[in-house]
Amino acid sequence: MKPGTNSEITHFRREGRTSLLSARITHVWRGKGRARLRMLALPAITLAAGLLATPASAKDCDRQCLIDLTDRYVQALVAHSPKGLPMASDVAFVENVTRMKVGEGLWQSASGGATRFSIHVPDEQKQSAGWLGMMESKGEPRMVAIRLKLKDGQIVEAEHLTTDIRPEMMARVQTPRAGLLAPVPQDKRMAHDQLIRIGASYYDALDDNDGTKMPFAADCERHENGMVTAGANAGAGPNNAGTAPIARDCAGQLSSNVMAYITRIDDRRVFAADPVTGLVMGLSHFRHPMDFEPYPVKALDGSTIMYDKARFNFAPFDLPAAHIFKIGVDGRVHEIEAMGFMTKYNAPTGWE
Repeated sequence: MKPGTNSEITHFRREGRTSLLSARITHVWRGKGRARLRMLALPAITLAAGLLATPASAKDCDRQCLIDLTDRYVQALVAHSPKGLPMASDVAFVENVTRMKVGEGLWQSASGGATRFSIHVPDEQKQSAGWLGMMESKGEPRMVAIRLKLKDGQIVEAEHLTTDIRPEMMARVQTPRAGLLAPVPQDKRMAHDQLIRIGASYYDALDDNDGTKMPFAADCERHENGMVTAGANAGAGPNNAGTAPIARDCAGQLSSNVMAYITRIDDRRVFAADPVTGLVMGLSHFRHPMDFEPYPVKALDGSTIMYDKARFNFAPFDLPAAHIFKIGVDGRVHEIEAMGFMTKYNAPTGWE
Protein backbone atom coordinates (compact mmCIF):
# COMPACT_ATOMS: atom_id res chain seq x y z
CA MET A 1 0.00 0.00 0.00
CA LYS A 2 1.30 3.39 -0.89
CA PRO A 3 -0.61 6.16 0.84
CA GLY A 4 -0.80 9.30 -1.24
CA THR A 5 -2.01 11.90 1.24
CA ASN A 6 -1.06 13.34 4.59
CA SER A 7 -4.29 12.11 6.17
CA GLU A 8 -3.63 8.62 4.86
CA ILE A 9 -0.13 8.59 6.31
CA THR A 10 -1.30 10.14 9.58
CA HIS A 11 -3.72 7.26 10.09
CA PHE A 12 -0.97 4.68 9.65
CA ARG A 13 1.27 6.42 12.13
CA ARG A 14 -0.95 5.16 14.95
CA GLU A 15 0.52 1.69 14.87
CA GLY A 16 3.64 1.68 16.06
CA ARG A 17 3.80 -40.68 1.73
CA THR A 18 5.17 -43.96 3.21
CA SER A 19 1.68 -45.05 4.33
CA LEU A 20 0.37 -45.18 0.75
CA LEU A 21 3.17 -47.53 -0.30
CA SER A 22 2.50 -49.77 2.69
CA ALA A 23 -1.22 -49.92 1.92
CA ARG A 24 -0.64 -51.02 -1.65
CA ILE A 25 1.81 -53.77 -0.68
CA THR A 26 -0.57 -55.02 2.03
CA HIS A 27 -3.37 -55.27 -0.51
CA VAL A 28 -1.26 -57.32 -2.88
CA TRP A 29 -0.09 -59.64 -0.07
CA ARG A 30 -3.53 -60.37 1.29
CA GLY A 31 -5.42 -60.57 -1.97
CA LYS A 32 -3.05 -62.45 -4.21
CA GLY A 33 -0.71 -64.47 -2.03
CA ARG A 34 3.04 -64.69 -1.52
CA ALA A 35 4.01 -65.83 -5.03
CA ARG A 36 1.96 -63.09 -6.64
CA LEU A 37 3.45 -60.52 -4.31
CA ARG A 38 6.92 -61.22 -5.63
CA MET A 39 5.71 -60.53 -9.17
CA LEU A 40 3.83 -57.31 -8.34
CA ALA A 41 5.99 -55.76 -5.65
CA LEU A 42 8.08 -53.68 -8.05
CA PRO A 43 5.12 -52.32 -10.08
CA ALA A 44 3.29 -51.53 -6.86
CA ILE A 45 6.26 -49.69 -5.45
CA THR A 46 6.76 -47.82 -8.72
CA LEU A 47 3.11 -46.78 -8.82
CA ALA A 48 3.11 -45.68 -5.20
CA ALA A 49 6.33 -43.71 -5.62
CA GLY A 50 4.84 -41.98 -8.66
CA LEU A 51 1.77 -40.97 -6.73
CA LEU A 52 3.88 -39.61 -3.92
CA ALA A 53 5.89 -37.48 -6.33
CA THR A 54 2.88 -35.58 -7.65
CA PRO A 55 2.28 -32.01 -6.39
CA ALA A 56 -0.98 -32.93 -4.67
CA SER A 57 -0.82 -35.48 -1.89
CA ALA A 58 -3.50 -37.15 0.17
CA LYS A 59 -2.75 -34.56 2.87
CA ASP A 60 -3.23 -31.54 0.63
CA CYS A 61 -6.06 -29.15 1.48
CA ASP A 62 -8.51 -28.32 -1.32
CA ARG A 63 -10.12 -24.92 -1.77
CA GLN A 64 -12.96 -25.41 0.72
CA CYS A 65 -10.60 -27.06 3.18
CA LEU A 66 -8.36 -23.98 3.10
CA ILE A 67 -11.32 -21.67 3.68
CA ASP A 68 -12.60 -23.79 6.55
CA LEU A 69 -9.14 -24.01 8.09
CA THR A 70 -8.76 -20.23 7.98
CA ASP A 71 -12.12 -19.79 9.70
CA ARG A 72 -11.08 -22.27 12.37
CA TYR A 73 -7.79 -20.42 12.77
CA VAL A 74 -9.57 -17.11 13.42
CA GLN A 75 -11.87 -18.85 15.91
CA ALA A 76 -8.83 -20.33 17.63
CA LEU A 77 -7.33 -16.85 18.01
CA VAL A 78 -10.45 -15.74 19.88
CA ALA A 79 -10.35 -18.91 22.00
CA HIS A 80 -6.68 -18.12 22.78
CA SER A 81 -5.73 -21.68 21.97
CA PRO A 82 -4.45 -23.51 18.86
CA LYS A 83 -5.96 -26.76 20.13
CA GLY A 84 -7.53 -28.68 17.27
CA LEU A 85 -5.54 -26.88 14.57
CA PRO A 86 -3.00 -28.84 12.50
CA MET A 87 -0.05 -26.79 13.72
CA ALA A 88 3.42 -28.08 12.97
CA SER A 89 5.57 -28.48 16.06
CA ASP A 90 8.09 -26.01 14.60
CA VAL A 91 5.57 -23.54 13.12
CA ALA A 92 7.06 -20.12 12.38
CA PHE A 93 4.83 -17.26 13.52
CA VAL A 94 5.23 -13.54 12.80
CA GLU A 95 2.86 -10.72 13.77
CA ASN A 96 3.40 -7.12 12.69
CA VAL A 97 6.96 -7.94 11.54
CA THR A 98 7.87 -9.42 14.94
CA ARG A 99 8.79 -13.08 15.41
CA MET A 100 6.63 -14.50 18.19
CA LYS A 101 5.52 -17.75 19.73
CA VAL A 102 2.05 -19.14 19.20
CA GLY A 103 0.15 -17.87 22.21
CA GLU A 104 1.44 -14.31 21.88
CA GLY A 105 0.08 -11.32 19.96
CA LEU A 106 -3.47 -11.82 18.72
CA TRP A 107 -3.45 -15.24 20.39
CA GLN A 108 -3.66 -13.26 23.64
CA SER A 109 -5.53 -10.10 22.65
CA ALA A 110 -8.26 -11.31 20.27
CA SER A 111 -11.63 -10.69 21.91
CA GLY A 112 -14.11 -11.01 19.06
CA GLY A 113 -14.28 -13.18 15.95
CA ALA A 114 -14.62 -12.34 12.29
CA THR A 115 -17.38 -9.92 11.33
CA ARG A 116 -19.21 -9.85 8.00
CA PHE A 117 -16.19 -8.05 6.56
CA SER A 118 -14.29 -11.20 5.64
CA ILE A 119 -12.38 -11.97 2.43
CA HIS A 120 -10.78 -15.36 1.73
CA VAL A 121 -8.04 -16.07 -0.82
CA PRO A 122 -7.40 -19.85 -0.78
CA ASP A 123 -4.66 -21.26 -3.01
CA GLU A 124 -4.74 -25.03 -3.58
CA GLN A 125 -1.64 -25.00 -5.78
CA LYS A 126 0.58 -23.20 -3.29
CA GLN A 127 -1.13 -24.75 -0.26
CA SER A 128 -1.52 -21.31 1.25
CA ALA A 129 -4.44 -19.27 2.48
CA GLY A 130 -4.95 -15.55 2.79
CA TRP A 131 -7.59 -13.68 4.75
CA LEU A 132 -8.43 -10.04 5.27
CA GLY A 133 -11.15 -9.12 7.70
CA MET A 134 -12.38 -7.32 10.77
CA MET A 135 -12.32 -8.74 14.28
CA GLU A 136 -11.80 -7.43 17.80
CA SER A 137 -8.68 -7.15 19.90
CA LYS A 138 -9.02 -6.06 23.52
CA GLY A 139 -12.58 -5.05 22.77
CA GLU A 140 -11.65 -2.71 19.91
CA PRO A 141 -12.22 -3.27 16.17
CA ARG A 142 -9.11 -4.31 14.27
CA MET A 143 -8.43 -4.99 10.63
CA VAL A 144 -6.38 -8.16 10.32
CA ALA A 145 -4.58 -9.82 7.43
CA ILE A 146 -3.55 -13.46 7.82
CA ARG A 147 -1.25 -15.68 5.77
CA LEU A 148 -1.12 -19.43 6.40
CA LYS A 149 1.33 -21.81 4.72
CA LEU A 150 0.69 -25.56 4.80
CA LYS A 151 3.00 -28.51 4.25
CA ASP A 152 1.80 -32.11 4.46
CA GLY A 153 -1.47 -30.84 5.86
CA GLN A 154 0.13 -28.89 8.70
CA ILE A 155 0.46 -25.14 9.23
CA VAL A 156 4.18 -24.45 9.01
CA GLU A 157 3.99 -20.65 8.74
CA ALA A 158 1.48 -18.18 10.13
CA GLU A 159 1.62 -14.43 9.71
CA HIS A 160 -0.59 -11.59 10.93
CA LEU A 161 -0.76 -7.91 10.10
CA THR A 162 -3.11 -5.91 12.26
CA THR A 163 -4.13 -2.27 12.58
CA ASP A 164 -6.83 -0.10 14.05
CA ILE A 165 -9.46 1.66 11.91
CA ARG A 166 -10.41 5.28 12.32
CA PRO A 167 -14.05 5.67 13.43
CA GLU A 168 -14.98 7.64 10.33
CA MET A 169 -13.79 4.74 8.14
CA MET A 170 -15.78 2.03 9.92
CA ALA A 171 -18.73 2.32 7.52
CA ARG A 172 -16.57 0.93 4.70
CA VAL A 173 -15.47 -2.15 6.62
CA GLN A 174 -18.88 -3.54 7.51
CA THR A 175 -19.11 -5.86 4.50
CA PRO A 176 -16.76 -6.36 1.54
CA ARG A 177 -17.60 -4.72 -1.75
CA ALA A 178 -19.77 -7.07 -3.83
CA GLY A 179 -17.27 -7.26 -6.65
CA LEU A 180 -14.60 -8.71 -4.38
CA LEU A 181 -16.69 -11.74 -3.48
CA ALA A 182 -18.40 -12.34 -6.84
CA PRO A 183 -17.37 -15.66 -8.42
CA VAL A 184 -15.91 -15.71 -11.91
CA PRO A 185 -17.87 -17.86 -14.43
CA GLN A 186 -16.10 -21.19 -14.74
CA ASP A 187 -15.45 -20.87 -18.46
CA LYS A 188 -13.84 -17.44 -17.99
CA ARG A 189 -11.52 -18.14 -15.08
CA MET A 190 -7.87 -17.25 -15.49
CA ALA A 191 -5.01 -19.63 -14.86
CA HIS A 192 -3.48 -19.55 -11.38
CA ASP A 193 -0.02 -18.44 -12.54
CA GLN A 194 -1.47 -15.68 -14.68
CA LEU A 195 -3.32 -14.31 -11.68
CA ILE A 196 -0.11 -14.36 -9.64
CA ARG A 197 1.73 -12.42 -12.36
CA ILE A 198 -0.96 -9.76 -12.52
CA GLY A 199 -0.94 -9.37 -8.74
CA ALA A 200 2.85 -8.99 -8.69
CA SER A 201 2.70 -6.28 -11.35
CA TYR A 202 1.16 -3.88 -8.82
CA TYR A 203 4.43 -3.50 -6.97
CA ASP A 204 6.33 -2.75 -10.18
CA ALA A 205 3.72 -0.18 -11.21
CA LEU A 206 3.97 1.49 -7.80
CA ASP A 207 7.73 1.33 -7.51
CA ASP A 208 8.30 2.62 -11.04
CA ASN A 209 5.54 5.26 -10.90
CA ASP A 210 4.02 3.75 -14.04
CA GLY A 211 0.31 2.91 -13.92
CA THR A 212 0.52 1.05 -17.23
CA LYS A 213 2.50 -1.79 -15.64
CA MET A 214 -0.64 -3.20 -13.98
CA PRO A 215 -3.82 -3.74 -16.03
CA PHE A 216 -6.11 -1.45 -14.04
CA ALA A 217 -9.76 -1.28 -15.07
CA ALA A 218 -11.28 2.15 -15.60
CA ASP A 219 -13.55 1.56 -12.58
CA CYS A 220 -10.72 0.39 -10.29
CA GLU A 221 -11.07 1.60 -6.71
CA ARG A 222 -8.48 1.12 -3.97
CA HIS A 223 -9.36 1.07 -0.28
CA GLU A 224 -6.69 1.23 2.43
CA ASN A 225 -7.67 0.72 6.07
CA GLY A 226 -11.21 1.65 5.05
CA MET A 227 -10.14 4.85 3.27
CA VAL A 228 -10.78 5.30 -0.46
CA THR A 229 -7.36 6.27 -1.80
CA ALA A 230 -7.87 5.79 -5.55
CA GLY A 231 -10.87 5.67 -7.83
CA ALA A 232 -13.96 7.72 -8.55
CA ASN A 233 -14.82 8.06 -4.85
CA ALA A 234 -11.35 9.07 -3.71
CA GLY A 235 -11.83 12.82 -3.87
CA ALA A 236 -9.10 15.31 -4.68
CA GLY A 237 -6.72 14.46 -1.85
CA PRO A 238 -5.42 17.04 0.67
CA ASN A 239 -1.77 17.00 -0.42
CA ASN A 240 -2.49 19.07 -3.52
CA ALA A 241 -4.60 21.73 -1.81
CA GLY A 242 -4.29 25.01 -3.69
CA THR A 243 -2.86 23.35 -6.81
CA ALA A 244 -4.30 21.81 -9.94
CA PRO A 245 -5.96 18.40 -9.31
CA ILE A 246 -3.88 15.25 -9.62
CA ALA A 247 -5.26 12.05 -11.13
CA ARG A 248 -6.95 9.83 -8.55
CA ASP A 249 -7.82 6.86 -10.77
CA CYS A 250 -5.73 3.76 -10.02
CA ALA A 251 -3.51 4.00 -13.12
CA GLY A 252 -3.31 7.76 -13.47
CA GLN A 253 -2.44 8.31 -9.84
CA LEU A 254 0.64 6.12 -10.11
CA SER A 255 1.73 7.59 -13.44
CA SER A 256 1.47 11.14 -12.06
CA ASN A 257 4.64 10.43 -10.03
CA VAL A 258 2.91 11.45 -6.79
CA MET A 259 4.23 8.32 -5.05
CA ALA A 260 7.89 8.97 -5.82
CA TYR A 261 8.68 9.55 -2.14
CA ILE A 262 8.76 5.78 -1.58
CA THR A 263 12.33 4.54 -1.98
CA ARG A 264 11.72 0.81 -2.27
CA ILE A 265 9.23 -2.00 -1.72
CA ASP A 266 10.81 -4.98 0.01
CA ASP A 267 9.63 -8.47 0.94
CA ARG A 268 7.16 -8.70 -1.95
CA ARG A 269 5.21 -11.95 -1.63
CA VAL A 270 2.23 -12.65 -3.85
CA PHE A 271 1.35 -15.86 -2.06
CA ALA A 272 -2.22 -16.77 -2.97
CA ALA A 273 -4.49 -16.71 -6.03
CA ASP A 274 -8.02 -18.07 -6.32
CA PRO A 275 -9.29 -18.57 -9.90
CA VAL A 276 -12.83 -19.10 -8.58
CA THR A 277 -13.10 -15.48 -7.40
CA GLY A 278 -10.23 -13.91 -9.35
CA LEU A 279 -8.68 -12.74 -6.08
CA VAL A 280 -4.94 -12.44 -5.53
CA MET A 281 -3.27 -11.57 -2.23
CA GLY A 282 0.18 -10.21 -1.53
CA LEU A 283 2.25 -8.90 1.36
CA SER A 284 4.99 -6.29 1.13
CA HIS A 285 7.12 -3.91 3.15
CA PHE A 286 7.36 -0.26 2.07
CA ARG A 287 10.41 1.81 3.05
CA HIS A 288 10.05 5.58 3.43
CA PRO A 289 13.37 7.31 4.29
CA MET A 290 11.72 10.72 3.65
CA ASP A 291 15.05 12.13 2.46
CA PHE A 292 14.01 12.67 -1.16
CA GLU A 293 14.85 15.70 -3.26
CA PRO A 294 11.94 17.73 -4.64
CA TYR A 295 10.29 15.84 -7.48
CA PRO A 296 7.78 16.75 -10.20
CA VAL A 297 4.17 15.59 -10.13
CA LYS A 298 2.03 15.89 -13.23
CA ALA A 299 -1.39 17.47 -12.70
CA LEU A 300 -4.48 16.67 -14.74
CA ASP A 301 -4.22 19.96 -16.64
CA GLY A 302 -0.69 19.09 -17.76
CA SER A 303 1.05 21.44 -15.36
CA THR A 304 3.86 20.33 -13.05
CA ILE A 305 3.71 20.53 -9.26
CA MET A 306 6.91 20.18 -7.26
CA TYR A 307 6.59 17.92 -4.22
CA ASP A 308 9.06 18.29 -1.37
CA LYS A 309 9.40 17.05 2.19
CA ALA A 310 7.39 19.98 3.51
CA ARG A 311 4.24 18.45 2.02
CA PHE A 312 4.66 15.38 4.23
CA ASN A 313 6.67 16.48 7.25
CA PHE A 314 7.12 12.95 8.55
CA ALA A 315 10.07 11.22 10.11
CA PRO A 316 11.33 8.14 8.22
CA PHE A 317 8.99 5.15 8.57
CA ASP A 318 8.12 1.72 7.18
CA LEU A 319 4.72 0.45 6.11
CA PRO A 320 4.19 -3.34 6.10
CA ALA A 321 1.03 -3.96 4.07
CA ALA A 322 -1.39 -6.53 2.66
CA HIS A 323 -3.25 -6.14 -0.64
CA ILE A 324 -6.05 -8.13 -2.24
CA PHE A 325 -6.64 -7.58 -5.97
CA LYS A 326 -9.86 -8.49 -7.80
CA ILE A 327 -9.12 -9.44 -11.40
CA GLY A 328 -12.17 -9.60 -13.64
CA VAL A 329 -12.96 -11.69 -16.70
CA ASP A 330 -11.33 -8.93 -18.76
CA GLY A 331 -7.99 -9.54 -17.02
CA ARG A 332 -8.10 -6.13 -15.39
CA VAL A 333 -8.00 -5.08 -11.74
CA HIS A 334 -11.34 -3.70 -10.59
CA GLU A 335 -11.03 -3.63 -6.79
CA ILE A 336 -8.11 -3.39 -4.39
CA GLU A 337 -8.61 -3.91 -0.67
CA ALA A 338 -5.54 -3.12 1.39
CA MET A 339 -4.37 -2.58 4.94
CA GLY A 340 -1.14 -1.68 6.66
CA PHE A 341 0.46 -0.12 9.70
CA MET A 342 3.35 2.23 10.33
CA THR A 343 6.50 1.08 12.10
CA LYS A 344 10.06 2.26 12.53
CA TYR A 345 12.18 2.87 9.45
CA ASN A 346 14.24 -0.11 8.24
CA ALA A 347 12.37 -2.45 10.56
CA PRO A 348 13.04 -6.17 10.08
CA THR A 349 10.36 -8.22 8.36
CA GLY A 350 10.30 -10.92 11.01
CA TRP A 351 11.40 -13.56 8.50
CA GLU A 352 15.14 -12.89 8.57
